[in-house]
Amino acid sequence: MNPQAMLVFIISLLLGTTLAISSNHWIMAWAGLEINTLSILPLIAKSHHPRAVEAATKYFLVQAAASTLVLFSSMLNAWETGQWDITQMSHPASCSILTAALSMKLGLAPFHFWFPEVLQGSPLTTGLILSTVMKFPPITLLFMTSQSLNPTLLTTMGVLSVAVGGWMGLNQTQTRKIMAFSSISHLGWMAVILIYYPKLTLLNFYLYTLMTAAVFLTLNSMKVLKLSTLMTAWTKMPSLSSIFLLTLLSLAGLPPLTGFLPKWLIIQELTKQDLAPTAVIISLLSLLGLFFYLRLAYCATITLPPHTTNHMKLWHIHKPVNILIPILITISLTLLPISPMILTIL
Repeated sequence: MNPQAMLVFIISLLLGTTLAISSNHWIMAWAGLEINTLSILPLIAKSHHPRAVEAATKYFLVQAAASTLVLFSSMLNAWETGQWDITQMSHPASCSILTAALSMKLGLAPFHFWFPEVLQGSPLTTGLILSTVMKFPPITLLFMTSQSLNPTLLTTMGVLSVAVGGWMGLNQTQTRKIMAFSSISHLGWMAVILIYYPKLTLLNFYLYTLMTAAVFLTLNSMKVLKLSTLMTAWTKMPSLSSIFLLTLLSLAGLPPLTGFLPKWLIIQELTKQDLAPTAVIISLLSLLGLFFYLRLAYCATITLPPHTTNHMKLWHIHKPVNILIPILITISLTLLPISPMILTIL
């Protein structure tokens, strides 16, 4: 893609995100979401492959439908209450439609069907943007309207997302699809706690963004798109593959790594809210996700599976690694000791 065109699309993406998260009026937020959608479509379809065009088409149709529902819910609320303010959503039907629309934009179950297919048809760098930056405006809108949303609906969707993300990721061999179901599972944790402690949802999202960025950039450096390629990636970058193991375990939420921090705080807050059964259910369902993270780690570092692969082992390649990778990996592994300070900030 032309570098100037790429720069325009990236700036438009940042502009749309900024407009959506900083606006106080529903029309402005809707405009920001639309700018976001239009600016990411060329980045998805830039490879001119039929799979990429299919992914861009699916993404456009789903996001257009979700944006229409956002606009419809805000208009219905304005019709009933006379308020266009984002924080003044009070009409029950509007709140339910808004929850469904933003869940569709995020990829929460049962509106998750589009996300793995779109991520599979996109390059790894675009997949990183889809998994992090594109989810920031909907999460922010949910945060701003959290006092008006239905707790039962969001909790049900959150638990369902953790279950679907773990269950559907078990039989995947494509790393992008595995990361897509990982994203759905993490979004389920955020949705469960959103009503009761919205700041904790944002903390979870920030830490998820850091860890996912580290994983995507590492996969992009090693040029890994499926598990059979990951099995031989250690010959190219052995040290990076070893650290990649710890990053995956952090994304799975194992102590004493950073990924354990949001899960620990969410379980603690759910217990305080007398929702111990919900905490137990999502904790057990997260074990499904742990399985495919361990399989990724197993293929990346520990040993080769007993069957042979069709990929030739490559020689060591001494090429520079993106400076962001060591920074993000360090943050993804070492933030748990400062959790008391994070708690005081929250």
